[in-house]
Amino acid sequence: MADPTMNAGPNRSDRRFLGIDVGGTNIKAGVVDDNGIVISTSSVPTESEKGPDHGVQQMHKVAMKAIRDADLSPADIHAVGLATPGTMDIPAGMLLDPPNLPGWKDFPVRQRVADAMQLPVVLQNDANAAAYGEYWAGSAKEANSLIFFTLGTGLGSGIIIDDFIIEGEHSHGAECGHTIIEMDDGRLCPTGQYGTGEAYCSATALLKMFEEAIESGRTSSVQQRINESTAISPLIIAEEAEHGDKLSAELIMEMARCLGVSVTSAVHVIDPNMVLLGGAMTFGRNETKVGREFLNTVRREFHSRTFRTIAHRIIIDYASLGGNAGFIGAAGCARRALDRNQLPR
Repeated sequence: MADPTMNAGPNRSDRRFLGIDVGGTNIKAGVVDDNGIVISTSSVPTESEKGPDHGVQQMHKVAMKAIRDADLSPADIHAVGLATPGTMDIPAGMLLDPPNLPGWKDFPVRQRVADAMQLPVVLQNDANAAAYGEYWAGSAKEANSLIFFTLGTGLGSGIIIDDFIIEGEHSHGAECGHTIIEMDDGRLCPTGQYGTGEAYCSATALLKMFEEAIESGRTSSVQQRINESTAISPLIIAEEAEHGDKLSAELIMEMARCLGVSVTSAVHVIDPNMVLLGGAMTFGRNETKVGREFLNTVRREFHSRTFRTIAHRIIIDYASLGGNAGFIGAAGCARRALDRNQLPR
């Protein structure tokens, strides 16, 4: 439940914030009001291979379009929230070594965007920002504490407690997807570690497990859809699971069981009101049979591993903001910093 205190001012309901969510493929921006309602959105390709200076130009381009589409000018924006992937130093406003943004190492992204926009900018990890979006304006807006998992190419996460974002001493906090769930013979994670949650609960992991199953002699209807022009993808695996393919469904539910283990470990540290699952790898959420069974499998695994006293008291559900969570949460982080007199100067 977001903190409604401090610096409200006489025209609080008229305040506008800009959120920018930088991904490896696209940059999305949106103007958001004081209640988390989206007024306008815009998107452009990241073109990260062209380097960070071009990236800042793209951020400025998409931000200005979102502002214009809201019939506003930059002077009407109270603050900007910037969500980016990868390792970072949040207080310093620096990207350290983001794997999906090659060439952006040790880049002072916050100051560069602030210079381009001529507005105060708050930097946040993309998973933390998405978590804050759900906490402020999404499925967790009535909760006091939240653990958020975002399932995509990797397994990101964010933790919010009483409006406080868990960043950690070195801006590496709340990385629940990198806790170890398999000590012996664990699968390799893209970080170089073995046995992490991400090594089992991500698009990368699902594709790897499918390839290994086929190499071992298993068969699947997915094979009938793959040719020179169509590569295997998590979407195809999910569609075939929905249509009854045994191997596809088996691998997706194994992924859900592993996610349930990661959820349990995180809950035993934080004891939140709610755990939310978001991102592209949620298999249609409650709109599909596979999505519903995926969620139920995560819940069952959690219930079987946690304390009886909390098993059915912690809500585990899907997030609701979808692809907008990042920029909404980034805007919310800017709003929060303004209210707490913590905007970078």
